[in-house]
This record gives sequence, structure tokens and C-alpha cells, in this order.
Amino acid sequence: MKSTIQYWNVLAKSNAGQWEEIDGSEGQLEQLTLAMDNETGDYTRLTRFKAGADTKVFGGKSHTYPEEIYIISGRLFDEAFDMWLEAGHYASRPPGERHGPFKCEQECLVLEVSFPSQAS
Repeated sequence: MKSTIQYWNVLAKSNAGQWEEIDGSEGQLEQLTLAMDNETGDYTRLTRFKAGADTKVFGGKSHTYPEEIYIISGRLFDEAFDMWLEAGHYASRPPGERHGPFKCEQECLVLEVSFPSQAS
């Protein structure tokens, strides 16, 4: 079962220390896991791309499981689709769909819900 935390403001300055830098991003990417199912691996996470972030060093990605993303704020360029994902964009990605690398001009906040338990 996914972990639960009741009603906390993840964006409050008092919770800034909860964010983790993504290895290899040189401080340009941070993540905050909101909920995790330790049995299935399913998780809900926020990813913050700082202004000027570029993930070419990581290349494009794909997963063996479905994931959903929602752009909360800012905008993010997805090279795989040659398009800007702006605040309000939502995608439900099937297993194996290539996405990224990404770049952003201004800070961008993305909600990600991933389902490793449904890996194909």
C-alpha cells in the first residue's frame, strides 16, 4: 500500500529541505517523493527543473511501466515530441514510450505518478 501523509504544503519554505537533488544534474533537478508503495514500487513524485535545466546528459528515457505526468507550473521542452509542455499539460504514457531529453527556460514543476507494478 502506498505511504500516506496528511495535508502538508510541499512548496512551503519550511519543507525546502525535503527535496533531493537528482544525481548527475549538477543541482538543476530536484525531486520529492510524495508517496511510495514499497511492495510494488509504485510512487507519486514531484520533479522540479530549475531555470536553464537541460537533461541531454541523461538522454531520452523510456520505462517498462506506465506513468502519468502533469505540468503544474512553468514549461518544459520534450525533444522526443518536439513540443513545449506547459502548465496544465497532462500525459498518460504507455510502457516503452520514449520521452526527453528535456530543457526549460524557467523553473518547471512536474507531478509524476508511476506504476512499476504494471511493468510489461
